[in-house]
Amino acid sequence: MMKFSEKGERLRPPEITRLMSLALETPGLLSLAAGFTDTTSLPAGAVAEVVKDLTLRSGPPEHLQYGSNQGRPGLREEVARRLAKADGAGADSVRRDEVIVTTGSQQALALACEVLCDPGDVIFVERPTYFVFLDVARSLGVRLRSIPEDPATGILDSQAFRDLLEGFKESGEEARVKGVYLVSYFSNPSSRSLGTAQKEELADILQESGFVVPVLEDAAYRELHFRDPVEAPSALALQAFRSFPVLYMGTFTKPFATGLKVGFACTNDPEWRDRILHLKGAHDFGTANLNQAVVEEALRTGAFDEQVGRVRTVYRTKMEVLDEALRREGLPELGWTWERPDGGLYLWLRAPDRLDTGLDSEFCARCLEAGVLYVPGELCFGDDPDSSFVRLSFGVLDEDGLQEAARRFAEAARSE
Repeated sequence: MMKFSEKGERLRPPEITRLMSLALETPGLLSLAAGFTDTTSLPAGAVAEVVKDLTLRSGPPEHLQYGSNQGRPGLREEVARRLAKADGAGADSVRRDEVIVTTGSQQALALACEVLCDPGDVIFVERPTYFVFLDVARSLGVRLRSIPEDPATGILDSQAFRDLLEGFKESGEEARVKGVYLVSYFSNPSSRSLGTAQKEELADILQESGFVVPVLEDAAYRELHFRDPVEAPSALALQAFRSFPVLYMGTFTKPFATGLKVGFACTNDPEWRDRILHLKGAHDFGTANLNQAVVEEALRTGAFDEQVGRVRTVYRTKMEVLDEALRREGLPELGWTWERPDGGLYLWLRAPDRLDTGLDSEFCARCLEAGVLYVPGELCFGDDPDSSFVRLSFGVLDEDGLQEAARRFAEAARSE
């Protein structure tokens, strides 16, 4: 019998793989599960123009050659400039040598955790949080603990968090706490954002309790606001986090073109950056140079920002269509509750009391029979999973598809 490494033995199929298989293998199924973007609004024309311009330039076609492990200097310069602007900071507050270009922000998350954590280490996460990150962390043997929150408000429960941290010190496991993971802007799955005061309070509690640990801030949806951006600066820019190692991660795939798979990470800790780069070099010694060149040129010419402006309108409209369809079908009268988000790609619904929405639940089976798929909320909790939530994505289906998916979902809900 083949003998695998400890990590190999821990690996299980990611839940996203199971959901995607269901979507692909079930004829006629309408998926509100996968966080795909809107295919019809992808910038095919802009990308074609960029590739044409790159091809017609005089000189060697360097964009078709291998690139550097850290990423194209011009692209990293653009990332640094845009991040400083988004945070309302000076142009020199973020330097390009602090930036790493990655194959989507997911690669940055995986690399960052792998150089931080040993099996048995702990990362604190929000309730709920990005379930694919949970799969990554668990594959490394990481224990996930939820940051306590007040169930009535969904805001940090300060005293409960202090007590949790004190418990780690009393048990002698203080050194096993290796980080805090935050999805600060239009979170996947809940679409909520963290304000400045919330971030600062979290930092203050950690520092006062003696846990100045790495902070992983996932900002994949920061640019996908429907009207106004979130005013809160990133952890990199907040004075409260000055003594913390911070890794800020973003992506060009969700707001521009998912197929390019170009993301980035920016850190204030040179040693963390270097170790991530060492591991990245062992994986791929550089994100695809052509894809990077396309993104860099789209940023330089303004094509990127034009596309972001378009998709904000597209996703706001699609959110409204799904939200109104669910309300029209009578979900609130059946006891379902949710809030309309101000950005992102998701609705986060709480089911009526005692209704189990888990992947193996009767309700999930009824939805599949009705021809609609969702992400069970239980997947989005690091510990103490709650099976009374569902995540619905409005990214990929067109407006007619969203209305039909809402009808099918409500049909399953009414048969409860």
